[in-house]
Amino acid sequence: MYALVEDSSVTKIITNPKTMVIGDVRYPAKIFQLWSGSELNAIGIYEVTTDSSNFKDEKWYINTNESYAYSSGIVTRSWGTATPKAHADSLWTQADSDDGDLPDDKSVGDVKVEGLKTQLIRTIKQQASGLLAPTDWYVVKASEVSDYSVPTNIATYRASVRTKSNEMETAITNASNTPALETLYTYTEQDNGSVTRPLGELPTLEI
Repeated sequence: MYALVEDSSVTKIITNPKTMVIGDVRYPAKIFQLWSGSELNAIGIYEVTTDSSNFKDEKWYINTNESYAYSSGIVTRSWGTATPKAHADSLWTQADSDDGDLPDDKSVGDVKVEGLKTQLIRTIKQQASGLLAPTDWYVVKASEVSDYSVPTNIATYRASVRTKSNEMETAITNASNTPALETLYTYTEQDNGSVTRPLGELPTLEI
């Protein structure tokens, strides 16, 4: 990625090599391949350097629009301070109702916009349900056939899925803010070489 700098200001971002008209001169696209950096700089074209120190995982944060700045012969692409996504639900309030903004199918206190916690807990529930589904037939058969019982390993596995699911949901619920939620999901390498996250994982069935 390149930038055109005129009068010490970035005036154009060049994402792909193309013919450029700078001043009264038309330059072919080949200059981006054939010219040296100093030759490009001489006509105001600079390769862009990216500073991603403020850019954060978009699963957890809302990043600002990128901006470009020229200083001391360098064009830098950067972002402003990211805003954490809301970790808790926002609710419809009496003020919303008084202002006429409350939808007909909603009441004061209902969820207006879901926070990350609600979304993440729903995902955990869906994952747990997906893990349990293949063994549901054992439970159905046991309820319909009097002399049949769910195998011990299956019963143990199903119980462990529910237990871990509940633990994970509690950990999410107890997270105080968005960075704490991000930490729960961040994988790190342990002393034994394994890679784990504080939230842990739902168990899988070993056959």
